[in-house]
Amino acid sequence: MKPKAELYSKTYSNYSEDLYKEIRKETYMEDIGQNSWLTTEEYRDFFSLLKLSSGKIVLEIATGSGGPAAFMVRETGCHLTGIDNNEEGVKNAIKLAEENDLNEQLKFFYGDASEPLPFPDGSFDVVISIDSINHFKDRKKVLKEFKRVLKSGGQLLYTDPIVITGILNNEEIAIRSSIGFFLFVPVGENERLLNDAGFKEIRSRDVTESIASVSIKWFNAREKRSEKLKQIEDEDNFNGLQSFFKMVHVLSSEKRLSRIMFTAINKNTIDE
Repeated sequence: MKPKAELYSKTYSNYSEDLYKEIRKETYMEDIGQNSWLTTEEYRDFFSLLKLSSGKIVLEIATGSGGPAAFMVRETGCHLTGIDNNEEGVKNAIKLAEENDLNEQLKFFYGDASEPLPFPDGSFDVVISIDSINHFKDRKKVLKEFKRVLKSGGQLLYTDPIVITGILNNEEIAIRSSIGFFLFVPVGENERLLNDAGFKEIRSRDVTESIASVSIKWFNAREKRSEKLKQIEDEDNFNGLQSFFKMVHVLSSEKRLSRIMFTAINKNTIDE
């Protein structure tokens, strides 16, 4: 399905432009190159939760611009492999690794994480995926792949930004999913699928406050620069994205769509 509004390719290809840096700064306060609902404070909390350190080998699914991945490596000293299916994002990520002298610790690959991952069994200590699980059509299959590439005792952390926690109408769903494919799931479905995939110690945390705050700041930062953005994105696309950001804010602030963080452990039968 072709998106009605394009967010990622233009954002990644213009990553280094002052206009987009200004938008990120106003949206997130601390710009680490993110283009999701992730704040830097929240990301640091995830590092602590996962006990990331120089000995950890991490796989990031849907690595986007590569900015948050580079930040993770600088902050924790871990080794990270990132995979994304947006060519502009991967190009930017590789450039960031080179600019930050992180080529030994940071690798990026173009690929579709909804397909079998190109890594041997038990390759990673951690698999992390921020605000992207909702773009994969077969979540059960994807979670089984995450488990396969995790070492025994390895940790999974992901955020699902569109868990259904209230009443939605068809127009709201259409606008909320206007930038691409989205998979909306009800409360409890992530836990069920994680359990079916063989994960243990499944836990969740409501992190909807972040998406409600980031979405309106992103909308406002873009609105202030509307004329310049329309020249880059074209007017129809700009307006479509503004409608998207506004709808994200409405649905998350009213808790009709919630953003939930999930963690789980890969425990093989022999370990139990």
